Amino acid sequence: MIERLKESFGAAIGFKVVGRITGDEVKAFEPQIEFVIAERKERPIGILADLSQMDGADWKARWDEMRFLQKYTDHIARMAVVGADKWEEVIAMVLAGTAVLQAETRYFTTAEINAAWEWVRTSKNADRVPVRTMYEGKGLFKDYIPEYTGL
Repeated sequence: MIERLKESFGAAIGFKVVGRITGDEVKAFEPQIEFVIAERKERPIGILADLSQMDGADWKARWDEMRFLQKYTDHIARMAVVGADKWEEVIAMVLAGTAVLQAETRYFTTAEINAAWEWVRTSKNADRVPVRTMYEGKGLFKDYIPEYTGL
């Protein structure tokens, strides 16, 4: 199951994955991200993915995720991955998606979710939180300075 997080607003959308994710669930959630992208027009968004309760994904879900990310790569500036237990599996899964995504991607523990929200919204990272860059984002938004820094 994928649920939108209540902290989502403006240029930042967050979601939590619970259990094993299917392709149908990915497709059902896509319109919510598409809405935020359309609302922002040409300005990029930040995504927070809470994977602390995720048990994996079927191949169709991973394919649909990569297809979606490829379609909207120019609209996503950064992505925070929160709380996954299986670090190596998360890296493999996220980097498969970020191969087509140009956004910087960082990992945060579950206890650091507030810092993850701050980073997704403002590109700032609290000094108390270690930076765990998963993907540096070598694309269009590499040097982007967001106009929504004060959110």
